[in-house]
Amino acid sequence: MLLEPDAENEVAYELCQLLGRAILPIRPAGDGPVGTAFFLHHPTGEYLLTAADVLAYADVAEIGLRPSVTEPTGVAADALALPCGWWVHRPEGGVAVLPAGGLHDRAVREGWRWRTQSVPDAIAAGADDVARIGAEPVSAIVLALGVRDDGSRPLEVAVERVVRAADGLRLTGELPAGYLGAPVFGVQADVAGEVGLRCLGVVLPGEGGHPVATLDRVVTDLG
Repeated sequence: MLLEPDAENEVAYELCQLLGRAILPIRPAGDGPVGTAFFLHHPTGEYLLTAADVLAYADVAEIGLRPSVTEPTGVAADALALPCGWWVHRPEGGVAVLPAGGLHDRAVREGWRWRTQSVPDAIAAGADDVARIGAEPVSAIVLALGVRDDGSRPLEVAVERVVRAADGLRLTGELPAGYLGAPVFGVQADVAGEVGLRCLGVVLPGEGGHPVATLDRVVTDLG
């Protein structure tokens, strides 16, 4: 669906409220590019997803621990180092997937716990949802952690357009720094005419827009 601007802004605001704590900053250790990772709940468990080739390729990737995603306050470190071997890479989709069980175990050992809002499986786009997007642009909202001049990573949204291209779904606009690996959401009406939110997939690097690794393919072999 292509929403009116006011409706797009309302959806973007609601996403920040409902899923803002699903989002984490990520970067390869050292001077690598910064990006976004997000938690997804799947029937087989909870997973952390990001763009593999630019963010989870190094021996170690660091995820930032925003104060809002851990409790009690002040116990967790500012960041966690995640070895490359923890990630499951999906070369065909360009996405890295990390089972979250190890993250929860590590938190327990260090005396804190996660306080997150995983993207629920109920809104993960299936193959039918993806197939309904054609060449005509539809509203897409990207929930990510941007990058300010001082290095801080604020929660941001970008209202974009997504279309079907020869290589799958693609965002038509260029995204700011920090948005690679972020979740892309769309709004669709079901067969009964009810409007609902769908998480379409993961932002990948590209030129003249960004490919989207769709969740129907990413989650095929989870578990």
